[in-house]
Amino acid sequence: MAKPGKKYQAAASKIEDRPYELQEAITLIKDSAFAKFDETVEVHMRLGVDPRHADQMVRGTIVLPHGTGKTMRVAVIAGGEKIKEAEAAGAEIVGGDDLVERIQGGFIEFDALVATPDMMKGVGRLGKILGPRGLMPNPKTGTVTFDVAKAIKEIKAGKVEYRVDKTGIIHAGVGKISFGVQKLSENARALIEAVNKAKPPAAKGKYVKAIHLASTMGPSVTVTNTVVEK
Repeated sequence: MAKPGKKYQAAASKIEDRPYELQEAITLIKDSAFAKFDETVEVHMRLGVDPRHADQMVRGTIVLPHGTGKTMRVAVIAGGEKIKEAEAAGAEIVGGDDLVERIQGGFIEFDALVATPDMMKGVGRLGKILGPRGLMPNPKTGTVTFDVAKAIKEIKAGKVEYRVDKTGIIHAGVGKISFGVQKLSENARALIEAVNKAKPPAAKGKYVKAIHLASTMGPSVTVTNTVVEK
């Protein structure tokens, strides 16, 4: 294992081995940031679920109050009048079967993909390309819909998808390190509360086992679980 750099070690030395209140944790992360780019602030939640069982899968979306700080390039696969609707709503890339073929050929110059239900037969062939990148449209996340204008608006406003991984952990970005403490706190709280509300009925015992915050390059800070009890 590579030894952490001096800047990382200096940042880690500021963090005590204890849980912090949410705003305190965010302030500490901002004060400890050392990267030369605008890092993403991430929330990591360890849940008491077994994602191998379908009835314990935790997945959903939320539009963060203050957005993600990232400019989203949206692609839409649709037909007929929905193409005009997507263009009017601000989608950067719009097409039908021609766009499906472009993606099959390796084109993935977008951050989110929306598709209308009638186009999913063709889109379904793109699973191996889009799936590993988290770009496959899904009705559960609102990206398979005839209301393409709404889907585009939400994505550009800061819609974040969360999904528990095979180890029972959710990872999601909640803004940039350049955001103020209040905005990051409100974004993080919104995500944490959404995950808390998404507790599956089949989950037994303690649901939220641990919450950690970190910037892209920085060390992790433990957050007290009181944030889910308020």
